[in-house]
Amino acid sequence: MQPPLDPEKMFMPPVADRVLLAGPRSRMEEAQTLLRVAWDFFRGFRALHFVGPCVTVFGSARTKETDPHYVLARKMGAAIAELGFTVMTGGGPGIMEAANRGAKDVGGRSVACNIELAHEQSANPYLDRFVTLRHFFVRKTLLVKYSYAFVVMPGGFGTLDEMFEALTLIQTDKLQDFPVILMGAEYWRDQIAMINKMAGAGMIAHEDLRLFHVTDSVEEAVNFLVEKAITPFGLKPGIRHASSWLGERGL
Repeated sequence: MQPPLDPEKMFMPPVADRVLLAGPRSRMEEAQTLLRVAWDFFRGFRALHFVGPCVTVFGSARTKETDPHYVLARKMGAAIAELGFTVMTGGGPGIMEAANRGAKDVGGRSVACNIELAHEQSANPYLDRFVTLRHFFVRKTLLVKYSYAFVVMPGGFGTLDEMFEALTLIQTDKLQDFPVILMGAEYWRDQIAMINKMAGAGMIAHEDLRLFHVTDSVEEAVNFLVEKAITPFGLKPGIRHASSWLGERGL
């Protein structure tokens, strides 16, 4: 006997990733999916080509403005912008909003890759530019593509997913040795213990423990960014110039 349908889900609009992951479909439907994925990437490339070197801040959408982690993320967003980086986030509320807000506090650049959800996630109001994407994996790719470093604030499943994707790309040399900074030492303590357990069990190399840096200090995080991102890559503040001939819009 079939379980009763959930009335809230009966009229829920289709979600692109659910369709993509639903198994094999007709060749025509699969071709249409490929075109939708390509269109997602195209819109992302077009929107973000001129944002300049970024630091992506990951973190929970559920963090309230009065939470100390929100305050810390806002300070970190400001510090990133003052280094000359563009602050990039997933565009939502909580930690993402705090980081974007911090960038705007000091007149810095602030951009985002928002995501289309069944229960809509609105982009926060502290953005110079954002693109709303249909596919989570496209969003994650773009959050990595334009960044030279990653700051991971406290968060849930999505934040862990983003953090370990970045660490895996660095571990497997898909990315150069980009810095990953975990902020909120007490929050991450058990997770760090688990990663140490992985190393002790031989599941990762002991050298992999150096792929991330844990701190509660904005100043220490800034020094780490200078040492591991700005100096090695010779980064300088600035953005690419848009071409009016191609209908491009700079920041």
